[in-house]
Amino acid sequence: MHSLVLHIPGFSYQDLFQPDRLAALTEVFYSEVRKLDPDLYARFDLYRKSKGKDWSNVEISSLLVSMAPFLSAFVERMFGVETACKPFRIEAEKERVLFAYKKDFFTRRALKKFSREDLGALVPDLSALDAQINALKKGFEGIPSGDPELEMAAMAQELAAQEKAAREGLSAEGRQYLTAFIRRVQGSPELNEWLPSGESDEELLGFLTTLVSLFERWSVAHYYHQTPETRDWVSFRLPGKTDFDRLVECHPVETDIPNVLRGPEQHYRRRDGFALTDERCSKREASSEIDYCVICHERDKDSCTKGFKEANGFKKNPLGYSLKGCPLDQKISESHLLQSQGDTIGALAIITLDNPLCPGTGHRICNDCMKACIFQKQDPVNIPQIETRILTDVLNLPWGFEIYSLLTRWNPLNIQRPHALPYNGKKILVVGMGPAGYTLAHYLLNEGFAVAGIDGLKIEPLDKALVGGGDTPFEPVRDFSSLVNRLDERVLLGFGGVSEYGITVRWDKNFLTVIYLNLLRRSQFQLFDGVRFGGTLTVEDAWELGFDHVCLATGAGKPTFVTMKNNLIRGVRKASDFLMALQLTGAGKKDSMANLQVQLPAIVIGGGLTAIDTATELMAYYPVQVTKIKIRYDQLTAKLGKDQVEALFDEEEKGILYRFLQHAEAIAKERSRAGEAGEKPNFIPYIQEWGGVHIYYRKSMNDAPAYRLNHEEIIKAFEEGISFVEKMSPLEVVPDAYGAIREAVFEAMDVVDGKWTPGGQTFRVPAKTLIVAAGTIPNVMYERENPGTFQLDSWDEYYKSYVPDSNGTGRLVEAAKNETGFFTSYEKDGKFVTFYGDNHPQYAGNVVKAMASAKFGFKKVAELFGFGEEYPKVNADELVPFFDTLSDQLRARVVEVIRLTPTIVELVLHAPMAAKKFQPGQFYRLQNYETDALKVEDTRLMVEGLALTGAWVDKARGLVGTILLEVGASSRMVAMMKPGQPVVLMGPTGEPTEIEENATVLLVGGGLGNAVLFSIARAFKEKGGRVIYFAGYKKKADFYKREEIEAHTDVVVYSVDAGDPIEAIRPQDKSFTGNIIQAMIAYAEGKLGETPIRLDAATRLIAIGSDRMMSAVAQQRHSALKPYLHPNHVGIASINSPMQCMMKAVCAQCLQRHVDPETGKETFVFSCVNQDQVMDHVDFSNLNHRLKQNSVAEKLADQWLTYLIEKYRLEWV
Repeated sequence: MHSLVLHIPGFSYQDLFQPDRLAALTEVFYSEVRKLDPDLYARFDLYRKSKGKDWSNVEISSLLVSMAPFLSAFVERMFGVETACKPFRIEAEKERVLFAYKKDFFTRRALKKFSREDLGALVPDLSALDAQINALKKGFEGIPSGDPELEMAAMAQELAAQEKAAREGLSAEGRQYLTAFIRRVQGSPELNEWLPSGESDEELLGFLTTLVSLFERWSVAHYYHQTPETRDWVSFRLPGKTDFDRLVECHPVETDIPNVLRGPEQHYRRRDGFALTDERCSKREASSEIDYCVICHERDKDSCTKGFKEANGFKKNPLGYSLKGCPLDQKISESHLLQSQGDTIGALAIITLDNPLCPGTGHRICNDCMKACIFQKQDPVNIPQIETRILTDVLNLPWGFEIYSLLTRWNPLNIQRPHALPYNGKKILVVGMGPAGYTLAHYLLNEGFAVAGIDGLKIEPLDKALVGGGDTPFEPVRDFSSLVNRLDERVLLGFGGVSEYGITVRWDKNFLTVIYLNLLRRSQFQLFDGVRFGGTLTVEDAWELGFDHVCLATGAGKPTFVTMKNNLIRGVRKASDFLMALQLTGAGKKDSMANLQVQLPAIVIGGGLTAIDTATELMAYYPVQVTKIKIRYDQLTAKLGKDQVEALFDEEEKGILYRFLQHAEAIAKERSRAGEAGEKPNFIPYIQEWGGVHIYYRKSMNDAPAYRLNHEEIIKAFEEGISFVEKMSPLEVVPDAYGAIREAVFEAMDVVDGKWTPGGQTFRVPAKTLIVAAGTIPNVMYERENPGTFQLDSWDEYYKSYVPDSNGTGRLVEAAKNETGFFTSYEKDGKFVTFYGDNHPQYAGNVVKAMASAKFGFKKVAELFGFGEEYPKVNADELVPFFDTLSDQLRARVVEVIRLTPTIVELVLHAPMAAKKFQPGQFYRLQNYETDALKVEDTRLMVEGLALTGAWVDKARGLVGTILLEVGASSRMVAMMKPGQPVVLMGPTGEPTEIEENATVLLVGGGLGNAVLFSIARAFKEKGGRVIYFAGYKKKADFYKREEIEAHTDVVVYSVDAGDPIEAIRPQDKSFTGNIIQAMIAYAEGKLGETPIRLDAATRLIAIGSDRMMSAVAQQRHSALKPYLHPNHVGIASINSPMQCMMKAVCAQCLQRHVDPETGKETFVFSCVNQDQVMDHVDFSNLNHRLKQNSVAEKLADQWLTYLIEKYRLEWV
């Protein structure tokens, strides 16, 4: 534990989290500036009191840049980091020499004097020239050593300065310099031909000219030859011309398929797994970019911030991209100026004025600023690299995290909100903890609101030492490195929404930890995961719980469909499904039990950034996947033998398994070769040989959204060996003999009359994996579930925007055409709901826009409560019971695990709100936390998201009883859960089963499906209905919960496929040996005795069980069962699609194909939105195939768990 002593008298570390003490700290700072520079403070005081009114942009920028050094000095002293910050200023001074060399000596002089064609004559022997330069080094005094680039710059600049001074003739000082120089280098044979024989002015000046020329030629020669010694020198990196038609270097590849593009092989970058793929630029590289920046805020021309404005809005570049600049209005040029002076804390303070959560932006996240850079005809300044460098330089200081954290709560340069305000008595619910949600929470907290954040995802807790708890304060973080983990080993926090699961390891997700920890330390904030808005919690619940406002930041919704035949067969996925499984469920981690099975060749359909990300991650995942499978297979076969391990695999699965093992062997050999050679393994040739990963797009690459928005990501994808196939539109996915994808059919596209048109020529492309990345639509699921709550726009896509009535009526009016409204249509008893991020049409599309919506939208929430300048101060003690209630209601913990049969367990959980909201037929998503999951033999026993039926609830006691069948590793790990263990129980989700009044219903349950029917039977009985229940099992040992079955049924027919029958105890109940169809026929025909209720009395049939059982019932209703059923009955099946997020139409793993039996029309249903589906529409064959999409990985994982349980004698019920 490190103790932090603040070097500002009267202040302690904990004061930095107390609004009143922050206010006092602000006054201490202002007082200090007043004493040190009265004139500057007087100007700032005027600016502060006027709130910037009537101040020009240039005046404000100049003032802030002048104030920043005072703030950084104050902060440096407060944290005792003056010594640690001193090198920033020293390095900045040194770098000026280097950049002067680059600009004045190399670029403006040497490059203009000598061309590439001159090299042969001027530099016949580069090694000889190197030797001469090395010999000349002895002639210089005081030149920095250990840094060859700076050394060269200092030498060249020193000579250039001597040459400039000698233009009017050689002075005494000049003569002294040259003669001393000559004496120091005499005796170097490399210089014999250059050294003067005498010391006349003419000879000395001639020697000086020769020296300068040698350095010019050396610089130009190394620049053109791209020598290893200087290849990475920033001095020789010059901006290139921007050709918007050729932003990405690539070449066509000759294959049977036309329009295949790849990047240059010499630029291939070797990747191995999911460690950070981009380590970001060095400090010098960032400084070089700053030197390139022309600091145009001083002329109010900083288009990176303000955009390229024209009379009718903003200028567009040749790609049609509107150059609006930074969505956050971040003061970019100002921070560059301060950083160039070595004032890194001052630069960060300027950044945090407009972008306090800058860890969530920057390099490989956003580039709106670069797009709008003043350099439009040549390479722009790499602003995101600079921003991230400034942030990391501060974070890496002693107490760097604490310094950054403080600047998010306290920044006296921010005249609107120099410090966080005390609790104002109002409580806000923020729905969604993605970029919009976490930014919104930050701003609202600084305004004095209490904020509860909810998210449907699992979000891991952080170490108690970091966040505190109860009466235990949290510990300050001295070293940021203590928070940093390798990305391929870090706990998948789940915090950050799309930043966590959608953005790849091109971006350092340790920055999410920074934002997450910063929020969790706020006493007026708590986060509740596994809470689905619309399921666990509704708008009305929010008011009942005591919230004063609800903010919606639920992000992107369901994926866009691409029309093609067989577009949901096994092997076809949506990008959101793949990326979530990889980056949230954890399939990409070596110690994970998560199952995500992909094969090669692989195709990704789409032209956006998600398609690019999907392709790179799929290619990186394949070696990880096959390696993990081989390691487990080898250990299992060594213990159990090949025959036993492979006994569970069918012929198709064995073929897949053997191919994985073969590929894993090749991967292992390459990794071994690379290790011996001391280099990174190169998997690119192997992946390409095995079919590769290809992006297919229907238009040209230059028309792709990824090219227009962020072409750098295409370049990076090419570096990893991805292929881009342009001008190809998908028509069909062709299945193999097993029903899985074998190939895809594409049609070539041409431009006709300015429009992309099918050309008629088709191509069949081999593929075993196809992922669709065609975009998403806004998440307005709450309105779909609760029609009439929020009005949608005219396209039925986004929430309709409203603004408060300007007449002060307190009512809402629809926003005008060009007006930004953050309010939904909802208004009830003075309560309102606002919306942000991807939910908002003006802020949808990327991370930084989502954050901008929060920055500008939170003000509208604050204005609702009319505090003005008189913010109230309310006793925050009232928040303790408030948050305690939320914690009790919204968090789930295990009460008991009960074994019902050898393969079925009951899990009882305490989750009051989840219990309260349950309706018959609905289900939940269960997960354990990675942070408390047992790890044995490099395997983390983490439960994938399991769809669990709510068998029963006790709303008074807040209990949920769920029953699950142990059919794989994740479901079997539930039996290892302990009483009191915190878990995620997201839900309820799905659609409640439709319960008719006074109806007769026929319930057909198979195995675990019977657990679902308990609550459904009860609901029908409570509405005056009659219930005929067929309870089918494979064998008597699978039978459980007789009392629950019989409590709410009129007649039960128990059936087992074989073996001893289940005894019928009640006189009206029956027992049968045979399958459930046979049991129904026997009952209908009276073969089981008296028929208390005829089958044809039932107007509704609900079947729940395995896909094969439900398929059989669906079919037999039209044949063997038809004579006995009501002719107009409705047949419903509860579809057990594969599921992942279960948050209703987000990941799309649960998609189920439907075919209208009358018209043949194909449609797709999200089973997690509505699991109860009309039997006659369901394609049960498609369901069966999709349930097997991870079967090889799942069967191996199941055996691996058995191996671990037996070897380590793991406890389980």
